[in-house]
Amino acid sequence: MSEKKPTTFKLVIAYDGTNYAGWQLQPNGVSIQELLEKALTKIAGRRIRVHGSGRTDAGVHSRGQVASFAFTTHHSPPTLKRALNANLPDDVRVLSCARTSADFHARFSAKAKEYRYQIDCGEVADPFLRRHALHHSRSLDIAAMKHAAKLLVGKRDFTALSASSPSRDKNPVRTISRLTIRKRGSIVTITVRANGFLYKMVRSIVGALLRVGEGRMTAEQLREILRGKKRTAAIETAPAHGLFLWKVSY
Repeated sequence: MSEKKPTTFKLVIAYDGTNYAGWQLQPNGVSIQELLEKALTKIAGRRIRVHGSGRTDAGVHSRGQVASFAFTTHHSPPTLKRALNANLPDDVRVLSCARTSADFHARFSAKAKEYRYQIDCGEVADPFLRRHALHHSRSLDIAAMKHAAKLLVGKRDFTALSASSPSRDKNPVRTISRLTIRKRGSIVTITVRANGFLYKMVRSIVGALLRVGEGRMTAEQLREILRGKKRTAAIETAPAHGLFLWKVSY
């Protein structure tokens, strides 16, 4: 009899990144990838390599990280989901598990990603948001931020809005299809959707838009920085804890 072929699975995962070193395996910290691979090792009896849709940095959260892996199993997707969650900490949850085509790859099959950044603009920080939103009590000009955001939409070289080295991202061109700013009550949410992101690009965009909102930078100055294709001290990287990987599209 021929050996049964491995089945490829697609997971959607939510996690609070506060206590973790990010998605990718790290020598000096616990990562989400490590936790998933250890859980799968218990289930499969051997090491299973898990591929994520992309890296999230230490402290960054997710509501829609996607992972893929392949192994030979008799478990159904619902059973596998329950088994994984039983072997994961409470701040990491597999939301869905499904069989998929053998050529599916969480990273290389992805067409677009959406990130959301939360800002708590209340005079006093909401203690229940302290791990999931940047507290920013100073007044923000939301209209100015929206105007600046429009300048970033489209296909651009985003070198100036990343923390990448040339060796890490040889092609700095990305296409932002959506960049919106919404305020509800004291919470400002910045949503960015693109075909891909450079290292710390979303947090750099948020940092730049906050400077505009504070009146420390104009939209035209941001446009010129972007055209300069060089990272400058004028661009600050927003803290990790306000950022969520929200959705990956295939």
